[in-house]
Amino acid sequence: MKNYDTRTYSINDFLEWDSRSQLELSPKFQRRSVWTDNARSFLMDTIIRGKPIPKIFIRQKLNIQTRDNIREVVDGQQRLRTILSYVKDGFKISPKHHEQYGGYYFSELVQIDPKIQEQLLNYELSVDLLVNISDEEVLDIFSRLNSYSVILNEQEKINANHFGPFKTLADKLAHKYNSFWISNRILNEQQVLRMQDVKLVAELIIAMLVGIKSSKQITHYYDEFEEKFDIEVHVIEKKFSGVMSLIQEVFPQGLQHTDYKRIHIFYSLFTAFYHIKYSLQNLETSTGIKLITSNFPTINIKLEKIASIFDTKDIKSLDPDASRFLEHSRRATTDEKVRIERTKYLLRLLK
Repeated sequence: MKNYDTRTYSINDFLEWDSRSQLELSPKFQRRSVWTDNARSFLMDTIIRGKPIPKIFIRQKLNIQTRDNIREVVDGQQRLRTILSYVKDGFKISPKHHEQYGGYYFSELVQIDPKIQEQLLNYELSVDLLVNISDEEVLDIFSRLNSYSVILNEQEKINANHFGPFKTLADKLAHKYNSFWISNRILNEQQVLRMQDVKLVAELIIAMLVGIKSSKQITHYYDEFEEKFDIEVHVIEKKFSGVMSLIQEVFPQGLQHTDYKRIHIFYSLFTAFYHIKYSLQNLETSTGIKLITSNFPTINIKLEKIASIFDTKDIKSLDPDASRFLEHSRRATTDEKVRIERTKYLLRLLK
Protein backbone atom coordinates (compact mmCIF):
# COMPACT_ATOMS: atom_id res chain seq x y z
CA MET A 1 0.00 0.00 0.00
CA LYS A 2 1.34 3.42 -0.98
CA ASN A 3 2.54 5.42 2.04
CA TYR A 4 3.81 8.58 0.34
CA ASP A 5 2.53 11.40 -1.89
CA THR A 6 4.48 13.28 -4.51
CA ARG A 7 3.77 16.99 -4.27
CA THR A 8 5.27 20.38 -5.11
CA TYR A 9 5.70 23.22 -2.64
CA SER A 10 7.01 26.70 -3.27
CA ILE A 11 10.01 28.18 -1.50
CA ASN A 12 7.55 30.53 0.19
CA ASP A 13 5.71 27.51 1.68
CA PHE A 14 8.93 26.39 3.33
CA LEU A 15 9.56 29.92 4.61
CA GLU A 16 6.11 29.97 6.25
CA TRP A 17 6.59 26.55 7.86
CA ASP A 18 9.98 27.61 9.14
CA SER A 19 8.59 30.83 10.67
CA ARG A 20 5.85 28.82 12.42
CA SER A 21 8.32 26.21 13.74
CA GLN A 22 6.60 23.57 11.61
CA LEU A 23 9.78 22.61 9.74
CA GLU A 24 12.36 20.34 11.34
CA LEU A 25 15.70 20.53 9.56
CA SER A 26 17.88 18.40 11.85
CA PRO A 27 16.31 14.95 12.27
CA LYS A 28 18.45 11.96 13.19
CA PHE A 29 18.56 10.68 9.61
CA GLN A 30 20.48 13.65 8.25
CA ARG A 31 24.16 13.62 7.40
CA ARG A 32 26.04 16.44 9.08
CA SER A 33 28.05 17.60 6.06
CA VAL A 34 28.36 21.35 5.59
CA TRP A 35 28.29 22.86 2.13
CA THR A 36 30.97 25.24 0.91
CA ASP A 37 30.13 28.79 -0.18
CA ASN A 38 30.64 27.69 -3.80
CA ALA A 39 28.13 24.85 -3.40
CA ARG A 40 25.52 27.16 -1.86
CA SER A 41 26.02 29.77 -4.56
CA PHE A 42 25.76 27.14 -7.31
CA LEU A 43 22.47 25.82 -5.92
CA MET A 44 20.89 29.28 -5.80
CA ASP A 45 22.19 30.03 -9.28
CA THR A 46 20.44 26.86 -10.47
CA ILE A 47 17.18 27.95 -8.83
CA ILE A 48 17.33 31.56 -9.96
CA ARG A 49 17.76 30.31 -13.54
CA GLY A 50 14.58 28.25 -13.14
CA LYS A 51 16.29 24.88 -13.50
CA PRO A 52 15.20 21.83 -11.44
CA ILE A 53 17.01 20.51 -8.38
CA PRO A 54 16.79 17.01 -6.83
CA LYS A 55 13.68 15.88 -5.00
CA ILE A 56 13.29 16.47 -1.25
CA PHE A 57 11.95 13.81 1.15
CA ILE A 58 9.83 14.94 4.10
CA ARG A 59 8.12 12.92 6.81
CA GLN A 60 4.94 14.61 8.00
CA LYS A 61 3.94 14.05 11.62
CA LEU A 62 1.03 15.41 13.63
CA ASN A 63 1.79 17.21 16.90
CA ILE A 64 -1.14 16.07 19.02
CA GLN A 65 -0.80 18.90 21.54
CA THR A 66 -0.69 21.79 19.06
CA ARG A 67 -2.62 20.01 16.28
CA ASP A 68 0.07 21.22 13.88
CA ASN A 69 1.64 19.18 11.12
CA ILE A 70 5.41 18.98 11.61
CA ARG A 71 7.46 18.47 8.47
CA GLU A 72 10.65 16.58 9.22
CA VAL A 73 13.24 16.80 6.43
CA VAL A 74 14.50 13.28 5.81
CA ASP A 75 16.62 14.12 2.76
CA GLY A 76 17.43 17.59 1.43
CA GLN A 77 18.47 19.40 4.61
CA GLN A 78 21.46 21.22 3.07
CA ARG A 79 19.43 22.31 0.07
CA LEU A 80 16.68 23.76 2.27
CA ARG A 81 19.13 25.37 4.70
CA THR A 82 20.83 27.04 1.76
CA ILE A 83 17.56 28.29 0.25
CA LEU A 84 16.24 29.65 3.56
CA SER A 85 19.55 31.30 4.34
CA TYR A 86 19.64 33.01 0.96
CA VAL A 87 16.14 34.49 1.15
CA LYS A 88 16.99 35.73 4.66
CA ASP A 89 20.04 37.57 3.27
CA GLY A 90 22.46 35.01 4.71
CA PHE A 91 24.77 35.12 1.67
CA LYS A 92 25.06 36.31 -1.92
CA ILE A 93 25.28 34.36 -5.16
CA SER A 94 28.80 34.60 -6.56
CA PRO A 95 29.18 36.88 -9.59
CA LYS A 96 31.18 34.02 -11.13
CA HIS A 97 27.99 31.95 -11.14
CA HIS A 98 25.56 34.66 -12.22
CA GLU A 99 26.71 37.93 -13.78
CA GLN A 100 23.36 39.72 -13.33
CA TYR A 101 22.26 38.67 -9.83
CA GLY A 102 25.64 37.76 -8.36
CA GLY A 103 26.99 40.02 -5.61
CA TYR A 104 23.56 41.01 -4.26
CA TYR A 105 21.58 39.87 -1.23
CA PHE A 106 18.06 38.61 -1.86
CA SER A 107 16.58 41.85 -0.47
CA GLU A 108 18.65 43.84 -2.97
CA LEU A 109 17.50 41.95 -6.06
CA VAL A 110 14.55 44.29 -6.51
CA GLN A 111 17.06 46.94 -7.60
CA ILE A 112 18.05 44.71 -10.53
CA ASP A 113 14.71 43.15 -11.48
CA PRO A 114 11.40 43.98 -9.71
CA LYS A 115 9.95 40.52 -10.51
CA ILE A 116 12.84 38.23 -9.64
CA GLN A 117 12.09 37.99 -5.88
CA GLU A 118 8.51 36.88 -6.55
CA GLN A 119 9.65 34.39 -9.15
CA LEU A 120 12.20 32.92 -6.77
CA LEU A 121 9.71 32.62 -3.87
CA ASN A 122 7.26 30.88 -6.23
CA TYR A 123 9.91 28.40 -7.41
CA GLU A 124 8.48 24.91 -6.81
CA LEU A 125 10.37 22.11 -5.09
CA SER A 126 9.43 18.53 -5.80
CA VAL A 127 8.72 16.66 -2.55
CA ASP A 128 7.94 13.08 -1.63
CA LEU A 129 5.78 13.37 1.49
CA LEU A 130 6.04 10.39 3.83
CA VAL A 131 2.99 10.44 6.09
CA ASN A 132 3.19 9.03 9.63
CA ILE A 133 5.68 6.28 8.88
CA SER A 134 8.18 4.79 11.35
CA ASP A 135 11.95 5.26 11.49
CA GLU A 136 12.39 1.69 10.30
CA GLU A 137 10.28 2.39 7.22
CA VAL A 138 12.21 5.57 6.44
CA LEU A 139 15.51 3.68 6.58
CA ASP A 140 14.06 0.90 4.42
CA ILE A 141 12.97 3.45 1.78
CA PHE A 142 16.48 4.87 1.49
CA SER A 143 18.05 1.44 1.43
CA ARG A 144 15.83 0.53 -1.51
CA LEU A 145 16.49 3.82 -3.32
CA ASN A 146 20.24 3.29 -3.01
CA SER A 147 19.91 -0.24 -4.37
CA TYR A 148 19.04 1.19 -7.79
CA SER A 149 21.65 3.93 -7.84
CA VAL A 150 24.32 3.81 -10.54
CA ILE A 151 27.85 3.89 -9.12
CA LEU A 152 29.39 7.24 -10.03
CA ASN A 153 32.41 7.29 -12.31
CA GLU A 154 35.41 9.55 -11.63
CA GLN A 155 34.08 12.55 -13.55
CA GLU A 156 30.63 12.31 -11.97
CA LYS A 157 32.23 12.28 -8.51
CA ILE A 158 34.34 15.32 -9.43
CA ASN A 159 31.29 17.24 -10.64
CA ALA A 160 29.34 16.35 -7.52
CA ASN A 161 32.01 17.95 -5.31
CA HIS A 162 32.99 21.07 -7.25
CA PHE A 163 30.99 24.21 -7.92
CA GLY A 164 33.50 26.85 -8.99
CA PRO A 165 33.90 28.71 -12.30
CA PHE A 166 36.28 26.08 -13.75
CA LYS A 167 33.69 23.35 -13.27
CA THR A 168 30.86 25.49 -14.68
CA LEU A 169 32.98 26.50 -17.68
CA ALA A 170 33.84 22.87 -18.50
CA ASP A 171 30.15 21.95 -18.20
CA LYS A 172 29.08 24.87 -20.39
CA LEU A 173 31.54 24.18 -23.21
CA ALA A 174 30.88 20.44 -23.15
CA HIS A 175 27.15 21.06 -23.54
CA LYS A 176 27.70 23.76 -26.18
CA TYR A 177 29.45 21.25 -28.44
CA ASN A 178 27.16 18.31 -27.73
CA SER A 179 26.16 17.86 -31.37
CA PHE A 180 29.83 18.06 -32.40
CA TRP A 181 30.88 15.17 -30.11
CA ILE A 182 27.98 13.01 -31.32
CA SER A 183 27.98 13.79 -35.05
CA ASN A 184 31.76 13.33 -35.29
CA ARG A 185 31.53 10.07 -33.30
CA ILE A 186 34.10 11.29 -30.77
CA LEU A 187 31.64 10.28 -28.05
CA ASN A 188 28.32 8.47 -28.10
CA GLU A 189 25.13 9.44 -26.28
CA GLN A 190 25.77 7.11 -23.36
CA GLN A 191 29.26 8.49 -22.83
CA VAL A 192 27.87 12.02 -22.84
CA LEU A 193 25.27 11.02 -20.24
CA ARG A 194 28.13 9.73 -18.06
CA MET A 195 29.92 13.11 -18.43
CA GLN A 196 32.80 11.97 -20.62
CA ASP A 197 32.28 15.12 -22.72
CA VAL A 198 32.86 17.24 -19.60
CA LYS A 199 35.98 15.22 -18.79
CA LEU A 200 37.38 15.79 -22.29
CA VAL A 201 36.66 19.53 -22.21
CA ALA A 202 38.09 19.90 -18.69
CA GLU A 203 41.34 18.24 -19.77
CA LEU A 204 41.56 20.48 -22.84
CA ILE A 205 41.05 23.60 -20.70
CA ILE A 206 43.74 22.37 -18.29
CA ALA A 207 46.11 22.07 -21.27
CA MET A 208 45.20 25.62 -22.33
CA LEU A 209 45.93 26.98 -18.84
CA VAL A 210 48.95 25.04 -17.58
CA GLY A 211 50.11 22.92 -20.50
CA ILE A 212 49.50 19.31 -21.47
CA LYS A 213 49.00 17.12 -18.39
CA SER A 214 48.18 13.51 -17.62
CA SER A 215 44.54 12.54 -17.34
CA LYS A 216 45.34 11.32 -13.83
CA GLN A 217 45.85 14.94 -12.73
CA ILE A 218 42.33 16.11 -13.52
CA THR A 219 41.13 15.94 -9.89
CA HIS A 220 44.19 17.91 -8.74
CA TYR A 221 43.40 20.77 -11.11
CA TYR A 222 39.68 20.76 -10.28
CA ASP A 223 40.70 21.16 -6.63
CA GLU A 224 43.28 23.84 -7.40
CA PHE A 225 40.94 25.88 -9.58
CA GLU A 226 38.10 25.49 -7.07
CA GLU A 227 40.23 27.39 -4.55
CA LYS A 228 41.56 30.02 -6.92
CA PHE A 229 40.54 30.79 -10.50
CA ASP A 230 41.34 34.38 -11.40
CA ILE A 231 41.44 33.89 -15.18
CA GLU A 232 38.76 35.64 -17.25
CA VAL A 233 36.29 32.90 -18.16
CA HIS A 234 35.11 34.61 -21.35
CA VAL A 235 38.72 34.71 -22.63
CA ILE A 236 39.12 30.96 -22.18
CA GLU A 237 35.73 30.34 -23.77
CA LYS A 238 36.62 32.51 -26.77
CA LYS A 239 39.94 30.71 -27.34
CA PHE A 240 38.35 27.28 -26.93
CA SER A 241 35.60 28.14 -29.42
CA GLY A 242 38.21 29.56 -31.80
CA VAL A 243 40.11 26.27 -31.89
CA MET A 244 36.90 24.28 -32.30
CA SER A 245 35.90 26.50 -35.24
CA LEU A 246 39.33 26.01 -36.78
CA ILE A 247 39.01 22.22 -36.54
CA GLN A 248 35.64 22.38 -38.27
CA GLU A 249 37.04 24.61 -41.02
CA VAL A 250 40.04 22.38 -41.67
CA PHE A 251 37.78 19.30 -41.68
CA PRO A 252 34.59 20.57 -43.38
CA GLN A 253 33.37 16.99 -43.91
CA GLY A 254 33.73 16.25 -40.20
CA LEU A 255 35.95 13.87 -38.26
CA GLN A 256 33.64 10.86 -38.21
CA HIS A 257 35.53 9.12 -41.05
CA THR A 258 39.00 10.06 -39.82
CA ASP A 259 41.25 8.80 -37.06
CA TYR A 260 40.72 12.10 -35.24
CA LYS A 261 37.41 10.78 -34.00
CA ARG A 262 39.46 8.70 -31.54
CA ILE A 263 39.21 10.69 -28.34
CA HIS A 264 42.95 10.67 -27.55
CA ILE A 265 43.84 11.66 -31.13
CA PHE A 266 41.27 14.45 -31.04
CA TYR A 267 42.89 15.69 -27.83
CA SER A 268 46.21 15.96 -29.68
CA LEU A 269 44.59 17.66 -32.69
CA PHE A 270 43.08 20.29 -30.40
CA THR A 271 46.33 20.90 -28.48
CA ALA A 272 48.32 21.15 -31.74
CA PHE A 273 45.96 23.78 -33.16
CA TYR A 274 45.86 25.62 -29.84
CA HIS A 275 49.66 25.70 -29.70
CA ILE A 276 49.84 27.18 -33.20
CA LYS A 277 47.32 29.91 -32.35
CA TYR A 278 48.15 30.69 -28.73
CA SER A 279 51.11 28.55 -27.52
CA LEU A 280 51.06 25.84 -24.86
CA GLN A 281 53.27 26.19 -21.80
CA ASN A 282 55.18 22.93 -22.06
CA LEU A 283 55.88 22.98 -25.81
CA GLU A 284 58.24 25.10 -27.91
CA THR A 285 56.95 28.66 -28.15
CA SER A 286 57.30 28.98 -31.92
CA THR A 287 55.98 26.61 -34.60
CA GLY A 288 56.54 28.64 -37.77
CA ILE A 289 53.11 27.50 -38.97
CA LYS A 290 50.55 29.96 -40.30
CA LEU A 291 46.88 29.06 -40.18
CA ILE A 292 45.16 30.93 -42.98
CA THR A 293 42.04 29.91 -44.85
CA SER A 294 43.83 29.31 -48.14
CA ASN A 295 46.08 26.74 -46.44
CA PHE A 296 43.25 24.69 -44.88
CA PRO A 297 43.03 22.10 -47.72
CA THR A 298 46.80 21.53 -47.50
CA ILE A 299 46.63 21.25 -43.72
CA ASN A 300 43.82 18.70 -44.06
CA ILE A 301 45.87 16.58 -46.45
CA LYS A 302 48.94 16.67 -44.20
CA LEU A 303 46.97 15.70 -41.10
CA GLU A 304 45.20 12.88 -42.93
CA LYS A 305 48.61 11.18 -43.37
CA ILE A 306 48.11 9.54 -39.97
CA ALA A 307 45.49 7.28 -41.62
CA SER A 308 48.28 5.40 -43.39
CA ILE A 309 50.06 4.95 -40.06
CA PHE A 310 47.03 3.35 -38.42
CA ASP A 311 46.29 1.26 -41.52
CA THR A 312 49.81 -0.13 -41.91
CA LYS A 313 50.16 -3.90 -41.79
CA ASP A 314 53.91 -3.88 -41.31
CA ILE A 315 55.05 -1.60 -38.47
CA LYS A 316 58.66 -2.07 -39.55
CA SER A 317 57.87 -0.28 -42.77
CA LEU A 318 57.17 2.96 -40.87
CA ASP A 319 59.84 5.57 -40.32
CA PRO A 320 60.94 5.93 -36.65
CA ASP A 321 58.87 9.09 -36.12
CA ALA A 322 55.66 7.51 -37.39
CA SER A 323 56.38 4.31 -35.48
CA ARG A 324 56.68 6.24 -32.22
CA PHE A 325 53.43 8.10 -32.97
CA LEU A 326 51.66 4.78 -33.47
CA GLU A 327 53.10 3.47 -30.20
CA HIS A 328 51.99 6.63 -28.40
CA SER A 329 48.51 6.18 -29.83
CA ARG A 330 48.14 2.63 -28.54
CA ARG A 331 49.63 2.56 -25.04
CA ALA A 332 49.29 4.86 -22.03
CA THR A 333 47.44 7.25 -24.32
CA THR A 334 46.55 9.76 -21.58
CA ASP A 335 49.99 10.07 -19.95
CA GLU A 336 51.58 13.51 -20.07
CA LYS A 337 54.73 12.53 -22.00
CA VAL A 338 52.74 10.50 -24.54
CA ARG A 339 50.27 13.33 -25.09
CA ILE A 340 53.11 15.81 -25.61
CA GLU A 341 54.85 13.56 -28.13
CA ARG A 342 51.63 13.01 -30.13
CA THR A 343 51.03 16.75 -30.28
CA LYS A 344 54.60 17.37 -31.40
CA TYR A 345 54.23 14.79 -34.16
CA LEU A 346 51.12 16.52 -35.53
CA LEU A 347 52.99 19.82 -35.46
CA ARG A 348 55.87 18.26 -37.40
CA LEU A 349 53.37 16.98 -39.97
CA LEU A 350 52.07 20.50 -40.47
CA LYS A 351 55.58 21.89 -41.04
